[in-house]
Amino acid sequence: MITTITLPQHPFGSEITTTDIIAQMQTATGWEDRYRNVIQLGKKLPQLDDSYKQDQLKISGCESQVWLHHQVVNNHYYFIADSDARIVRGLITLVLAAYNGKTAAEINAFDIDAYFDSLGLMAHLSPSRGNGLKAIVEQIKQLAH
Repeated sequence: MITTITLPQHPFGSEITTTDIIAQMQTATGWEDRYRNVIQLGKKLPQLDDSYKQDQLKISGCESQVWLHHQVVNNHYYFIADSDARIVRGLITLVLAAYNGKTAAEINAFDIDAYFDSLGLMAHLSPSRGNGLKAIVEQIKQLAH
């Protein structure tokens, strides 16, 4: 018997979309403003219950601790994620806005690099943060195969 759990709800991918985030970032005046926007988005991400913070749900390649859990309902992928770092929580929201509630085909067709470019963040992230963000994206794409 397969047990289905109900994932906690968050607004990313439904009420807060990539279009919303791009618009918000394009009105930002400089890197500090964008950074503040990312932190504010991270505050809207519900904290994971400790039961989800398991080693097998950790994403390797991230300097900070990041946990990602998913569930598939009617061929749509739903994700919950968390991190122990404020900026990483914000970066997670950018990814969830792009992928949460989408089908595998939609996830794989989405141009994440163009999305990140439009946000104007990647050039300002440390290499380890940038690699961690890419590791989160890769994990989601592997799950949506």
